[in-house]
Amino acid sequence: MFPGASTDRGKAEFMVVGAPLDVSTTFQPGTRFGPERIRRFARTFDDYDHRTGQFFSDLAVHDHGDVYAWDDAEEYLEYVEGVLTDIVWDGACPLLLGGEHTVTMAGVRATEPDTFVCLDAHLDLREAYDGNPLSHATVTRHVLDIADHAVILGARTGSEDEWERAAESDVTVVPPEEVADWEPDFEGTTYLSVDIDGADPGFAPGTGTMEPFGLSPREMRDVVRDVAEETEVIGFDVVEVNDRDDGQAASLGGKLLREFVFSHAHDG
Repeated sequence: MFPGASTDRGKAEFMVVGAPLDVSTTFQPGTRFGPERIRRFARTFDDYDHRTGQFFSDLAVHDHGDVYAWDDAEEYLEYVEGVLTDIVWDGACPLLLGGEHTVTMAGVRATEPDTFVCLDAHLDLREAYDGNPLSHATVTRHVLDIADHAVILGARTGSEDEWERAAESDVTVVPPEEVADWEPDFEGTTYLSVDIDGADPGFAPGTGTMEPFGLSPREMRDVVRDVAEETEVIGFDVVEVNDRDDGQAASLGGKLLREFVFSHAHDG
């Protein structure tokens, strides 16, 4: 169970769901361990948040547990979508723990946001990667089948075709050096996805495809706070954490989830 989560599902305002899918990771696998690791390294955090004056344990966060993953990604995503849809229908905000970034498709399909905001080193706008159309490298392209607009913060690499796709009007790319000055400026509902590789690998080496020249944890924190407090955000995830470090990536992921909850509840 995520530290500080309540056992009362019926009164949940936020619902943690683990989705340990790990079938298309292209360099360092291990995202199947992400949900458990994020929970583990969040155990050291204090319940009280000085900035907002809130206790995490008072904010009606429930942990659904992990949805056991299998190797049929399409079927698995449909199943996770159903779990998350039930959560949305119950009036709670889903907090998805990956797993590879592909699981974000289930979160977006369940919430149907107007705008998709993502912290990510990669554009993830490929039609397929190694012949696989349901790869972690295709997630933002799939998301745009649902959302009207995608904002990718911290992207610093992609194929030529991806950069051409990113130049279209429904995509905004904010490079790492401009993220600190970015502010959300759009209406409608929002889904926020945190791919932990958006961070510079010096801060979060435990991820599948590390990409240097990335974001600092404070820059990521500020984005999470701004989106949670200034937009109508209806879903959140942290993905791509694996077990290839000493807990840096998982600790950052767990802290950003808590920042989202504190900020979302504080705004409400």
